[in-house]
Amino acid sequence: MRFEDIKTIGIVGAGTMGQGIAQICAQAGYKTILFDINAQILQKAEATTASNLSKGVERGKLTDADKQATLANLSFTGDTLTLSCDVIIEAVVERLEVKQSIFKDLDAVNSPDTIFASNTSSIPITRIAAGIPNPERVVGMHFFNPAHIMKLVEVISGAATSPEVAETIRQLALKLDKKPVMAQDSPGFIVNRVARHFYVEGLKLLEEGVADVQTIDKLMQASGFKMGPFELMDLIGVDTNYSVTSSMFEAFHYDPKFRPSRIQQQKVDAGHHGRKSGKGFYTYE
Repeated sequence: MRFEDIKTIGIVGAGTMGQGIAQICAQAGYKTILFDINAQILQKAEATTASNLSKGVERGKLTDADKQATLANLSFTGDTLTLSCDVIIEAVVERLEVKQSIFKDLDAVNSPDTIFASNTSSIPITRIAAGIPNPERVVGMHFFNPAHIMKLVEVISGAATSPEVAETIRQLALKLDKKPVMAQDSPGFIVNRVARHFYVEGLKLLEEGVADVQTIDKLMQASGFKMGPFELMDLIGVDTNYSVTSSMFEAFHYDPKFRPSRIQQQKVDAGHHGRKSGKGFYTYE
């Protein structure tokens, strides 16, 4: 699939990341289909998209015509049979078997040339591509939250990914007004591997009683970080952050430096997932 041939993009998973990715694809002029098996999540994604676009108009970053054109390019579905596209981007839970199952199912309704891109934060692309027909078309396209605002996109090549596919996705990222960085396959890639210790060490300080959540966050902000580790985990999603840490812990053969925190696990078990649930390390109205 050449960049010039991309006309339709399918997004699997209408959560925070999937919604944001679908929005920017539609804004860039692509016919975009956002899929989720949960009708309520699809409805929420549709409302969030309209709200984001309205805010863009209010701030003078978009015209009303831009908003209407974006909405016209975007459709929502719970039927995988409609996901016959030039590029498919999955943005679902960080579980290898789920991602592989999605691509295997979609292989039946797509061309062998359809690019399968994963928004995974931590799972090696080589592992995702294993067992997928035409694994050379499987590539990483890792956006950052919120996807409609954050500029960075990691483009990751697995062992089987063809250079042409990686280059096509790099060009697509540029078309979406993003700043792509090319990376070779490794658990966590670049950003999550480096940043993991920002969260892990913050949680260790909390576990050891060195300081409380507010103090750690304030000190990190005073050191020049826009947000402390606990505020950032709440924004990303405590559950998502924990899942990425757990995935990297396993991928690096249980290296202690990536050990997940029992405090974070307790938050996840309690349903305290951060801003999206109204409570995480902080409480939100």
